[in-house]
Amino acid sequence: MIRSRMAALGVAALLLAACGGNGAGTQPRKKSELTLYNDKGAWTRFFDEMGALSKQRIGLGMKPTGYTDSAQYQAFIKASFRTDVKPDLFTWQTGGMLAEIVKQRQVADTTDIWQEAIKAGDLSQDLAPYYTIGGRQYCVPMNVAYWGMFYNKKIFDRHGLRPPATWDDLVRAAATLKNAGVTPFYHTSVLFSFVWFEQLMAGTDPDLYDRLSTGKAKYTDPGVVQVMEKWKELIDAGYFMNPGDKTDPGDVMKNGKAAMVSFGTWFNTSMTQRDLRAGADYGFFVIPNVNPALPKTSVIFESGPLCSLAKAPDPAASAKYLKWWTTAEAQEKWATTRGDVSANPKVTIEDEALGRITKEAGSGKYRLVNRYFEATPPPVLTAALDGFGKFVTEPGAYREVLETIQKEADEYWSTHQ
Repeated sequence: MIRSRMAALGVAALLLAACGGNGAGTQPRKKSELTLYNDKGAWTRFFDEMGALSKQRIGLGMKPTGYTDSAQYQAFIKASFRTDVKPDLFTWQTGGMLAEIVKQRQVADTTDIWQEAIKAGDLSQDLAPYYTIGGRQYCVPMNVAYWGMFYNKKIFDRHGLRPPATWDDLVRAAATLKNAGVTPFYHTSVLFSFVWFEQLMAGTDPDLYDRLSTGKAKYTDPGVVQVMEKWKELIDAGYFMNPGDKTDPGDVMKNGKAAMVSFGTWFNTSMTQRDLRAGADYGFFVIPNVNPALPKTSVIFESGPLCSLAKAPDPAASAKYLKWWTTAEAQEKWATTRGDVSANPKVTIEDEALGRITKEAGSGKYRLVNRYFEATPPPVLTAALDGFGKFVTEPGAYREVLETIQKEADEYWSTHQ
């Protein structure tokens, strides 16, 4: 799978290099409409609405181009560093992936935007570390999301179930559903194969989880092995649907193919797009810790950046757009349109469950844990995604999987400590 991913990167880069320029040239030129390349292909309508609003408010339109294949998208953006086909704006990931392109001096500095937004109350100081590299900020939050469990409320009601207060409650609910012929959980062998690893790891030993992300712990350590064994127990018990099933997780929720789907709050969009009603058709709950002795419940957190290139076609226009994006006006539209939470603390979230976790997450009630996809260095992440993808189809191979991931981690951290 790694080889095929690398091949996709190579092909995409070659195709891009063969294309003609977009007229950006070597001299900056003033623009009235910006291009936004993104890896959120399903969100085109939402970006279109933001572009229409920005045209009215700041005189800058925005035209989105969305990708659904992560490898091809990353290849396009990295190839744009070397070609004349340059996006005005683009989405990315925080953590190691952002640090990588910042160190290559490819990303525009947004420190001034951050300082002004924090002073105005449009961004939280708590978010800044996710965007800080070498003491400077880069990009702005396109979105924030808290991870938990979406559940089919009608299925829960039919079987007398309520959102669990403890991990044991969650497992008992899964057993009840399975015994009734309902598959409890969704999981997949591609891209989001890490979801249950991060949840079990953070809910068992969040300190160990953090040490893994910095190379101070090994995937072969006893605590990590125990987490994989816990995951294997759940798979062996028959609590998960077929990981090779290609059904969109939104449809899984709507048709009841599985009763629960673990994703970030952004997944709420998939529900609203399918005309499902919060509180009536589906609900959302924070997943309890596996280890009840932990002082705070661990909640996976992510924030996706909206960025501009250091050598953008029109740097001033891109900076103006990023500044506007952080405002309450823009963020209220962004959150309301998608039915999701916002990075701007001034924005009120209408959905009761999402509004609750947004408020509680900012109150110190939970221990926020950086999502595995951002917390893990790219080479290690690639090995882990392949490894977890193999594990969910071959649970007995968990030790081999961990050893393979650790081999990649050893190689990476030998030169990055």
